[in-house]
Amino acid sequence: MSEQYPLRKNKTPWPTKKAMEQVYEMKLWGSGEEMFYSGDGSHISKIVEPYKQAVISFLNSFPTPITVCDFGCGDFNIGKDFVQYTKHYKAVDIVAPLIKYNKQKYQEENLTFYCLDLAVDELPKGDCAIVRQVLQHLSNKEVQAILDKLTDFKYIILTEHIPVGDFIPNQDIISGQGIRIKKQSGLDILKAPFCFQVKETKELCSVMLSPKKGRIVTYLYKVF
Repeated sequence: MSEQYPLRKNKTPWPTKKAMEQVYEMKLWGSGEEMFYSGDGSHISKIVEPYKQAVISFLNSFPTPITVCDFGCGDFNIGKDFVQYTKHYKAVDIVAPLIKYNKQKYQEENLTFYCLDLAVDELPKGDCAIVRQVLQHLSNKEVQAILDKLTDFKYIILTEHIPVGDFIPNQDIISGQGIRIKKQSGLDILKAPFCFQVKETKELCSVMLSPKKGRIVTYLYKVF
């Protein structure tokens, strides 16, 4: 992914919605066979398959299917495989053309798509929130705004791209296509300035990219 952030002529950050629309319009995360492409991290088997297996195992652990909210569903290459294991799957993204495309391509009785700004809009309700490599693209202010809403969920499955080894967490960035790796940082919502309170933490899976590129780690948090 490019580490440059789109700027207005007066050098102030674009609104997050505009920045993410540009990501897809300019194919800043690459391109595939479909009109929209959410990056190699949503398509490379080495990264995707261990994650899918871990999440499906979690969803299957409930005797009665639960309602899942996928916040930052992207091109839905991953989320599409979770729908059948849920009571209701609510998929959310900030990019309107992407959501319109997903609505046309993916149609299930228990699947609903929403176009929302996670940091600004009221979010749909559910039992479990999936937030996969979304917060890593956002400023600390927007991360905090989203975390304040995630306290409504009993479970959170959070995936972040972080450096290998020790690092200073939660260095602030401008929201956009880039992430904190450039600053040798990554998100840890349990540490300052967020200090997100959870009852239990479990690492579901971790994929090493390389010592320089870091790793992609997924945690399951039980909130209440």
